[in-house]
Amino acid sequence: MGTCDSTMGLRNTLIVMALLLSVSTIPFSGAASLKSHAFFNETGELPCHFPNTQNLSLDELVIFWQDQNKLVLYELFKGQEKPNNVHPKYIGRTSFDQDSWTLRLHNVQIKDTGSYQCFIHHKRSQGLISIHQMSSDLIVLANFSQPEISLIANQTEKPNIINLTCSSMQGYPEPQGMYVNLTTKNSTITYDAVMKKYQNNITELYNVSISVSFPIPPETNVSIICVLQLEPRKIILSLPCNIDAKSPVPSPPVPDHILWIAAVLVTVVIVCGMVFLTLKKRKKQQPGPSNECELQEPDRSDEVQCDVNISKTASGNKSATDF
Repeated sequence: MGTCDSTMGLRNTLIVMALLLSVSTIPFSGAASLKSHAFFNETGELPCHFPNTQNLSLDELVIFWQDQNKLVLYELFKGQEKPNNVHPKYIGRTSFDQDSWTLRLHNVQIKDTGSYQCFIHHKRSQGLISIHQMSSDLIVLANFSQPEISLIANQTEKPNIINLTCSSMQGYPEPQGMYVNLTTKNSTITYDAVMKKYQNNITELYNVSISVSFPIPPETNVSIICVLQLEPRKIILSLPCNIDAKSPVPSPPVPDHILWIAAVLVTVVIVCGMVFLTLKKRKKQQPGPSNECELQEPDRSDEVQCDVNISKTASGNKSATDF
């Protein structure tokens, strides 16, 4: 039995090899390849669209799929799956839908993007006859995460300048660009930046980000939105980052001790001023020198009296001083 099983396995392998060699020389139909989309880590479909006008059973057919490198994904030989002929990278990842003649590829990776072909042969007594073949293109996508805005503390002396980064992760294919929209009540301004990108060597997924600095008007409310441009008509928006208008900054209250000092200084200035004025007034009221001649209003209109203080030697003496 072991020898028989080995012989049967070898024969099936030789048949598949012969089929691969034969189909490599058979041109595909002129119809364009059918494009199929699948998302990362999900399931993709590889259709075959066999019309089966002769109502053939699976026992009469040999069906298999191969990729663009001629690696076998799946083989159904006369109704029996043949995993021995499947490439290791596809083992356990496929399932065949007999009703729709479609092969499902599970746990799709970015590296699975490419062209696939299905082949159907009718097994007759005289050999295998190719009766149908179809090509399809599998396009694998990965949804980027919603862009996220992170504000960076302002390191400059300009309070109205805002610095931020915007990032999105785990997507494919590479996006076309990334930018920021600043919206006020009356206008919207777009700020572009060079998009930084990093591609994982294993998953081939992209992480992207931008860094932007721009002025914001302090007197009005603003809304900032980050935009990830995937295709000309497909974008992903971040949640809005809203910044309210700044209220006028009130003057800081004057400390109480400063008010007391100011009051004391004002009092001292007032007192000093009053003392100075008093001294000045008193100085003006002091009598003049002893020989001062003071003009007085005469008792009569025709006399002018000049009082001179003269030292008298004796009362009523009209003569000169005695020697």
